[in-house]
Amino acid sequence: MSPQEQLQQLQVAQSYVRDILLAPVYDIAIQTSVDRLKILSDRIGNHVFVKREDEQPVHSFKLRGAYNKLSTLNEAQLQLGVIAASAGNHAQGLALSAKTMGIVATIVMPETTPDIKVNAVKGHGAKVVLHGKSFDEANTFALNLAEEEGLSYIHPFDDEAVIVGQGTVAKELLQQIRDLDAVFIPVGGGGLLAGMAVYIKQLKPEIKVIGVEPEGAACLKVALEKGEPTDLGQVDIFADGVAVKLIGSNTFKLAQRYCDEVVTVSSDEICAAIKDLFDDVRAVAEPAGALSLAGLKKYAAQHNLKDKRLSCVLSGANLNFDKLRYVAERTELGEKKEAVLSVTIPERKGAFVEFCDALGGKPITEFNYRYHDESAANIFVGLKMANAEQEVGILASKLESSGYQVTNLSDNELAKLHVRHMVGGKPVKQLSELLYSFEFPEYPGALSRFLNMLGNDWNITMFHYRNHGAAFGQVLAGFEATVSQATELESYLNELGFNWRSETQNPCFKLFLENQG
Repeated sequence: MSPQEQLQQLQVAQSYVRDILLAPVYDIAIQTSVDRLKILSDRIGNHVFVKREDEQPVHSFKLRGAYNKLSTLNEAQLQLGVIAASAGNHAQGLALSAKTMGIVATIVMPETTPDIKVNAVKGHGAKVVLHGKSFDEANTFALNLAEEEGLSYIHPFDDEAVIVGQGTVAKELLQQIRDLDAVFIPVGGGGLLAGMAVYIKQLKPEIKVIGVEPEGAACLKVALEKGEPTDLGQVDIFADGVAVKLIGSNTFKLAQRYCDEVVTVSSDEICAAIKDLFDDVRAVAEPAGALSLAGLKKYAAQHNLKDKRLSCVLSGANLNFDKLRYVAERTELGEKKEAVLSVTIPERKGAFVEFCDALGGKPITEFNYRYHDESAANIFVGLKMANAEQEVGILASKLESSGYQVTNLSDNELAKLHVRHMVGGKPVKQLSELLYSFEFPEYPGALSRFLNMLGNDWNITMFHYRNHGAAFGQVLAGFEATVSQATELESYLNELGFNWRSETQNPCFKLFLENQG
């Protein structure tokens, strides 16, 4: 990089810092507290501090960026009003900001948006327009409406004024906690990371800035590998607040310069972090809100950090209550305190007792079994452990030496999401089946429509669905078809337009659901 380019970068960074220091966000936002997570700090041997953005009036940091952007609009723009597409925290932040400034805000939300979020936005005085089955459809509609009616479109993350507003989180953090070693920041579109990173690196460049993403929505990680923003095409929607396919161009440039590393975490690790926050400060974080803490824990363990001062951002607490049952179900796995196994045991009297004895006193958290034939049975068993990563391999070897066949399913998403609720569902007769998992948008009548579309031309042999309080439903379906018909069937599935994945070769299917004759 030439000296002139270095000077230009410095000038841009200094401009961001100046604007962050002068941002008028406190007309509406509050300076949130920083809490030390005592229980977690003692457990992992580091000092862990959490920045409580769930304390904001809309329970999310998004209020900062939205209000700061509105403060840059001229009088004519304010009179015409503003518009955005969002099903989450940006919608609420913009709605309240517009109400505070006395202007009209229109929020376009997908038809799949849960009522609790729609009502929250309306409660802040915004006009809500429901359009499309996905964010992309809602966003396209919002952009067209903005052009037709002369409305100012407020981007949720890839806007300099929005980035500046989010950067005020870092300003407060450095004033509240001294001598930090690292700050972990959740990444969706990158607005919070960009604003915080550019500020931190100008004032305290020795502090490591680490972005955290879900494994199934790592748009920054991929962009850094490719050298440019890259569309992921499809993302995991569990942490819906950060389920972004494409990092912003402005946010990427800042992240590329000022973010030291990126950590990715699983849904189970996020669930464990939600529980950590509840245990320590009685906060109920949304998955995206607990994301950075999950990354902090994983990074500290991977790098064997001890006695370091680490901070993260609880970025939001707008959680659908129904999702708590899913979180509770997955927490022990995320904390590596539970393992789930498939074990083949002999089908005879006393086999259960012998198996329990072979476990050596390990507490059983779940046990699923159904008679299959006279020779052997596959059981689905959950076991409580102090450290599953270390213990499960030892236990599996011990069981195998005793004559049992063991498969570790602790990281098998199909097992945890569907199969544990379906064990014993093998057909009586031998059947040629192909198995697929699906995501489909949740809205009134969606499941019925999904079934009708799915079953018109192919016989459905298996179906499992559980509502998890999310915008997308998770379905597992089997079809009566041979391997040679897979191409034809998958062509049909592509025409339906739903996200799908083949699960026919998944070991869970072979162990618990398929009649192999």
